[in-house]
Amino acid sequence: MNIAVIGSGYVGLVTGACFAEFGVNVTCVDKEEAKIAALKKGIIPIYEPGLEELVKKNVQNKRLSFSTDTVAAIQGALVIFIAVGTPDRGDGFADLSYIEKVAEMIAEHMNGYKVIVTKSTVPVGTGDRLRSIIGSKQKEHFDFDVVSNPEFLREGSAIEDFLRPNRVVIGAKSQQAIAIMRDLYRPLYLIETPLHITDIPTAEMIKYAANAFLATKISFINEIANLCEGVGANVQDVAKGMGLDGRIGSKFLHPGPGFGGSCFPKDVSALDKIAQKSGYEFKIVKAVIEVNRQQRERMIAKIEKEVGSFKGKQIGILGLSFKPNTDDMREAPSVAIIRALQERGAKIVAHDPAAMEESKKVLKEVTYAADPYAVADGSDAIILMTEWNPFRNLDLDQIKKKLKSPIFIDLRNVYEPKKMAALGFQYTSVGRPS
Repeated sequence: MNIAVIGSGYVGLVTGACFAEFGVNVTCVDKEEAKIAALKKGIIPIYEPGLEELVKKNVQNKRLSFSTDTVAAIQGALVIFIAVGTPDRGDGFADLSYIEKVAEMIAEHMNGYKVIVTKSTVPVGTGDRLRSIIGSKQKEHFDFDVVSNPEFLREGSAIEDFLRPNRVVIGAKSQQAIAIMRDLYRPLYLIETPLHITDIPTAEMIKYAANAFLATKISFINEIANLCEGVGANVQDVAKGMGLDGRIGSKFLHPGPGFGGSCFPKDVSALDKIAQKSGYEFKIVKAVIEVNRQQRERMIAKIEKEVGSFKGKQIGILGLSFKPNTDDMREAPSVAIIRALQERGAKIVAHDPAAMEESKKVLKEVTYAADPYAVADGSDAIILMTEWNPFRNLDLDQIKKKLKSPIFIDLRNVYEPKKMAALGFQYTSVGRPS
């Protein structure tokens, strides 16, 4: 089977490489010529563990190719995955202009029956919208089906999530389209991956509901952490006690500076707007958004309490990306926090194992250091912002020697308060007694 993936960003590239690993012939398309030229040379534009090796392997095996020729890709494929961006358009709603342009192009150049699949996260009703656009824009009539196949990829674990998912959601009306999608995912039958078949609106809603629920868990545990600080409880022990209940589970019960990334912020906001449009006030989602916004402010206040006036002080930052194992800076808590510290007069020195180049695009007047110890050198305080593995086992004696003041602010609760106090640090974390 030949498939085309239109959009070679994070989702599109992972989708294309993994389907090629399943033995499918895949053409990944993108309008950015520089990106396609780099991919043809084996240069991966994003940081994702295992992706470079998977791409090179399947290019060598001639199952994966890259192109800017969207027309040829459309005409040569039975299944066309749409994986272009659906960013927040500025008012909380998802911007569907890129998807709609792809739909128009598919309609114009269709040369036979096609299955058109949305991989991008789209509002409920987008499948019907695509069907309408394609049906009205066709130059010559050809049958086609629209399918919703939302992605559930965690940045930093995307390859594992695609090749060994906990479920695959397929929203479709046509039995023919469902049969084709089942055939595409046939390799997952061997590991008994559940295929959840629904109608298209339900599949579209599943992605938003899943992300909103996970974001809710994060905001909930951050609220509990804030309360723990007020009453002298330990949020890590609270989270463990909660997580041992199988109805709750331990995932996403880790307090910190709030959620970020390419999905949760825009998807939660979009779900709120979808609810408003339907005449429903989604109070929990509104609270999740507000708690996440306030959490940044609480972290800034926490830092200020430990450091005092920022004017003329150097603050070291360990970690910039919104989570480990990615270079993604979209909605990263570090951005809002660093900008606030700079506005108050602080000089910022930072290190991240993967995200420093991306950080330069969104943060100004930051000095980037080669390693954590260079970050500490001459700093008045150090902040652990992102829990990368290299930051979990630092030589703390060396960190302390290089700091002007032994102030260590751990926004990810990586270290133990008693140990840090014994080492002579003025240590603070989130939701735990100092």
